[in-house]
Amino acid sequence: MTPADQTDLEVANLAADAARAAILPHFRSADLDADNKLDAGFDPVTVADRAAEQAMRAVLAQHRPNDGILGEEFGETPGSSGRIWVLDPIDGTRGFISGTPTWGVLVALSDADGPFLGIVDQPYIGERFSGDRDHAQLVGPHGTRRLRTRSTADLSDAVLFTTFPEVGTPEEGRAFHSVSAQVKLTRYGMDCYAYALLAAGQIDLVIEASLNPYDIQAPIAVIQAAGGVVTDWQGDPAHNGGRVLAAANVQIHAKALEILRRT
Repeated sequence: MTPADQTDLEVANLAADAARAAILPHFRSADLDADNKLDAGFDPVTVADRAAEQAMRAVLAQHRPNDGILGEEFGETPGSSGRIWVLDPIDGTRGFISGTPTWGVLVALSDADGPFLGIVDQPYIGERFSGDRDHAQLVGPHGTRRLRTRSTADLSDAVLFTTFPEVGTPEEGRAFHSVSAQVKLTRYGMDCYAYALLAAGQIDLVIEASLNPYDIQAPIAVIQAAGGVVTDWQGDPAHNGGRVLAAANVQIHAKALEILRRT
């Protein structure tokens, strides 16, 4: 099979495979070092982040040379096709350097309308969540199954996740906590794995702020393929990042959005 014969999903899986191979030798390694990308604060990057993105870029250069690429570590490479691969080699590097298995590799493919294919991969656990226009599935150590979001309709029955308790600015934090006060359970610190759990029907809401396009485009594609909804806090497209509301269905999305809009 030539590179041109492979489907986009097959190419995305090849990229995720390459990232897995580059990352796993470094996870929970005693000599792993992290550089800080922020002058004020802490935004770590490791050799594993850089190696994984380089490995994915090599796959795409071979199989989709006309497509553009946007990656967290190496920026944007223009293409001629009107399509762009959006890569986050390790979403959740803070968790990665702490040894938690909630970080992930994010691979998305977008066009002018936003992401239409995505992978959220957790290499250490061996779970891969994928979605495109035709299907959404989880492949892992316990087999393969279809992804389908939950039908929870009331906030009082909902489970809400986010990564950081402070959720961006003080104003954004207040808006988040206004929703959190209405739900059954709120949990923190899950990075991209929260979005995967939403697609898998385990939780109902993820609310975050200050995201970049490479943080959210793969989760958008997977969640939408599984039946969920992802927008910004005004109900508009979220693929450029910023404030994000991911929900299991339109009913629970509308109720959370109403609170976010008025706070």
